[in-house]
Amino acid sequence: MTREDARALDAADPLARFRDRFALPNGIIYLDGNSLGALPRAVPAAIADATTRQWGDRLIRSWNEGWIDAPERLGAKIAPIIGAAADEVIVGDTTSTHLFKAIVAALRHDPARRTVLSEAGNFPTDLHIAEGAVACVPGARLKVVDRAALADALDDDTALLLLTHVHYKTSDRFDLAAWTARAHAAGALVLWDFSHSVGAIPLDVTAANADLAVGCSYKYLNGGPGAPAFLYVARRHQEAFANPVSGWMGHAEPFAFQDGYRPAAGMKRWLVGTPSILAMASLEAALDLWTDIDMAALTAKSAALFDILAAAGALAGLACVSPADAASRGSHISFRAPHAYELTQALIARGVIGDFRDPDILRLGLTPLYLSHEDVWQAGEHLRAIVASEAWRAPEFGERNTVT
Repeated sequence: MTREDARALDAADPLARFRDRFALPNGIIYLDGNSLGALPRAVPAAIADATTRQWGDRLIRSWNEGWIDAPERLGAKIAPIIGAAADEVIVGDTTSTHLFKAIVAALRHDPARRTVLSEAGNFPTDLHIAEGAVACVPGARLKVVDRAALADALDDDTALLLLTHVHYKTSDRFDLAAWTARAHAAGALVLWDFSHSVGAIPLDVTAANADLAVGCSYKYLNGGPGAPAFLYVARRHQEAFANPVSGWMGHAEPFAFQDGYRPAAGMKRWLVGTPSILAMASLEAALDLWTDIDMAALTAKSAALFDILAAAGALAGLACVSPADAASRGSHISFRAPHAYELTQALIARGVIGDFRDPDILRLGLTPLYLSHEDVWQAGEHLRAIVASEAWRAPEFGERNTVT
């Protein structure tokens, strides 16, 4: 592909109009939106309103003017992005907290089944949380196997299959409907982690008959660093599952101030403490972008951006570890190289921000809402030049003292 080819694709891009809705630094090609999304231009004004008018002028009255309903309201805005009903998603807490609540609830739902099954190499926090969760349920255990062994490991003791939909390193994607059906055939529930999926690829939990899902909102949803996470519980499970972290916001009457706990109906029972309103304001402004985004166009552009970088990586002699089939991956591309860390730092020095995943993965995020085809083409040219000139060998690129 030439620069002119990339510009021609941009001229025909139905998503090009969204680029101006983000505050993107000049001279930077941002390929790390799969880790922290870029700043939507609407967010600073939303936060300013939440602080100056809502908090500053309205003070505590703002709890009755939209604050208390934020977890449900934002959940309803995320619901269509994952193919759920508005009353099946709640926003608040962190992904890790939601994972813990969902794992313990699933184990307690059917005491005859004691095993949480997951994949070796899953995102570490999912396994860390699962370790802690099974310790809270007598007789429960965590079983971790290689991806190829997951199907055979499902048995009549499996209470919950815990899977990250898109792998954080390789971009490998599980078939949502097929694996949900496989778990159900074994009598197990499935808990999906959509952190590297939501806002990147089409999701339909209703069509897949999914049970439970969690996800963060600071990657492709651009909610801001540490933005509140979401929890999905299929309506058919809501009254039968109990939140193990029984905080006051999940109480049926939180302002009755009763000593005993009675869970609220529906998704409100999954709330715990007071919602973080300033973080909610940032996320809500970011979510408002999604009201008119065509997911089919987003998926097609993601595939086109992937192909541009895959070709550049191949010309540079790098091994791509992400699936070639667009339906089998998320929206990032990963290359394996013994000097991947140095390559990452050399790219950053040229204004191309990607990230490194230990021990040997260069990971580049493809966010169709604000990346142009020309951006990605230029990033590929930088990658080829760095490899060809061995610029990554510069001593300063080997100092491992940065996050990315």
